[in-house]
Amino acid sequence: MKTSLKWMVLPFCVCLAVPASAHRAWLLPSTTVLSDTGSWITVDAAVSDTLFYFDHNAMRLAGVGSDGPRGERGPRGADGPPPGGPRAEGPGGPAGQGPGPGGPRRQMPPQEIAIIAPDGSSVKPQNGAVGRFRSTFDIPIEKAGTYKLAVVGSGLIASYMLKGERKRWRGTAESFKTDIPADATDVKVTQQQRRLETFVTAGKPSKEVFKPTGKGLELDPVTHPNDLFAGEAAKFRLLIDGKPAAGARVTVVPGGIRYRDSINEIKTTSGDDGVVSITWPEPGMYWMEAVVEDDKAEVPNAKRRASYSATLEVMKP
Repeated sequence: MKTSLKWMVLPFCVCLAVPASAHRAWLLPSTTVLSDTGSWITVDAAVSDTLFYFDHNAMRLAGVGSDGPRGERGPRGADGPPPGGPRAEGPGGPAGQGPGPGGPRRQMPPQEIAIIAPDGSSVKPQNGAVGRFRSTFDIPIEKAGTYKLAVVGSGLIASYMLKGERKRWRGTAESFKTDIPADATDVKVTQQQRRLETFVTAGKPSKEVFKPTGKGLELDPVTHPNDLFAGEAAKFRLLIDGKPAAGARVTVVPGGIRYRDSINEIKTTSGDDGVVSITWPEPGMYWMEAVVEDDKAEVPNAKRRASYSATLEVMKP
């Protein structure tokens, strides 16, 4: 099997400076800041062309709605693409449908969502439902501090030539070793690591949920993500495999794209220490994405695209 080092270009891979019509995936809590415990929040999960507006597909999550413990299928048409939309399609990541070996389309299973309480315990989503354009669920806020909601995934995507035809494949690092035919040529491989998060705080913000895993691209905030105010600068440290992610490309987009003529995106790059500084122009919900591309994939002769995205709420001073 002859493998090329060239970065694989796929229809669903787009550049970071996305147009208004690009698919973005997001978790949208009904609020991110609560004065005390004893309340609930509702979270929407979707993939859309317009930020925080339901116009494309629901994000399928295990334990939410018909994808709950009984394993039943969700409503017809509710299968949506992964965080990052069509550019982030693959196994192990939040996904909808995609090509299998040789090109046939197949439904991917719903993805796990981790809800981590301030003390590190896990919380189960409740009252879940899956619609055509969004999934929704509730979370009881019973402990003081900061909660983290995360959808994380990783997988390989490859293309290769076999008997004069271009084939496509996706799977794990383990299955890659046996699934690609020995006589395949012009093999191009990409590992995609994805992390999608949002945060909710009851009472005083806490930091326990920000302990890095050391895998992929992660957020190690200098400014707490539930302590953001319009007109003020916030600093976030990005880590790649537990180390400062120097040169990470960051894009921040305010919600409400539907009601304005321009995206109003903010672009910046992390420094050698992995830190980026963002000044919020106005209150509201924001979508932030960071991307790192390198050659540190889990398999030889492959490239890696690690992405991190988060929904953040900016308050009025």
